[in-house]
Amino acid sequence: MKKDWVIKKLDEVCEIEYGTRVVRKRDGGRIYPVYGGGGATFFMDIFNRENCLVVARFAMSEKCTRFIKGKFFLNDSGLSIKPKNIDEISQKFLNLQFLHLNDYIYALARGTAQKNLNVPVFRKLEIHFPKSLKEQNQIVEVLDKAFIAIATAKANAEQNLKNTKELFVSHLQNTFENKGDDWEEKCVGDVAKHSLGKMLDKNKNKGVPKKYLRNQSVRWFEFDLDGLTEMLFLDSEKEKYTAKKGDVLICEGGYPGRAAIWNKDYPIYFQKAIHRVRFYQLAYNEWFLYYLFLSDSNGSIKQYFTGAGIQHFTGKSLHKFRIPLPPIKAVKAFVTKFHSISAKTKKLEAIYQQKIVDLEELQKSILQKAFNGEL
Repeated sequence: MKKDWVIKKLDEVCEIEYGTRVVRKRDGGRIYPVYGGGGATFFMDIFNRENCLVVARFAMSEKCTRFIKGKFFLNDSGLSIKPKNIDEISQKFLNLQFLHLNDYIYALARGTAQKNLNVPVFRKLEIHFPKSLKEQNQIVEVLDKAFIAIATAKANAEQNLKNTKELFVSHLQNTFENKGDDWEEKCVGDVAKHSLGKMLDKNKNKGVPKKYLRNQSVRWFEFDLDGLTEMLFLDSEKEKYTAKKGDVLICEGGYPGRAAIWNKDYPIYFQKAIHRVRFYQLAYNEWFLYYLFLSDSNGSIKQYFTGAGIQHFTGKSLHKFRIPLPPIKAVKAFVTKFHSISAKTKKLEAIYQQKIVDLEELQKSILQKAFNGEL
């Protein structure tokens, strides 16, 4: 660190002010957004902060620091930071330093289910800054220019990522819209067998523990097999409650409609929140998965959901779900083409996702240099 920089404790140089407890039902309004530890939650007709640096205090997420522009109301889940003496430390410099310290502040959280800020330790956080306000402002100017460039590059990468995903959806849309005269439209229940997995409390004291899929294990086109838990299954339940290679597994609740094909060489058990679908013509299994993905992308699948708050894609709805089917001999060529396009789009997605990660790391690196006096 440069010799003309100083180090002071946070509570020596800054005012730390807690937000005020409010509830939507009693205090809600329409004008000013209410912030706490994260994003805006509801609105009120009064405000208590303006253009302010906020740090999460309760229910902290990894992004626990933010600068909020304009007038807003800060609830008791957050606290605000401002300099005690603006002739000693600039607010803009302080804001950028807290962006730099975000990960360290998050590491101060206590608790497992809900992370809360260790405020006494937070108050003793070390703040590094040049004695000269002129130098502080020069650093702010350099960082602002760099972050504008990074933000532009990141926005371009995110748009390219979005375009790549839309390209795949567009291809699917084109295929299913330009149906041949020999295509048929049928309900899933007429051309496939489907069933739900096992209820969690059924025969809970009998059977052998087996790992099983839950609805959160199902991703589009793949499964998350990390951290699978176990449930007791009877030997007689194996056929009823397992998926074998080639089966389509669809979320019934939680993430209704989301689906993937089980492509492992071994069977997997699954719970009641998941449908297993087997077409009588098994070549249609993957075809169905692509159509289901398209239906989710354009929102048409939602007309089959039931429930006001938490929605479900029930067995009755799945049975009635209509799907366009080409002749079985044409399916293989279509699916092979889909696979090829999917593989290419995934490569592009990986490139753009890595660009976004690299830009975020670049921003962290620049901040690191800035607040070590090395910029």
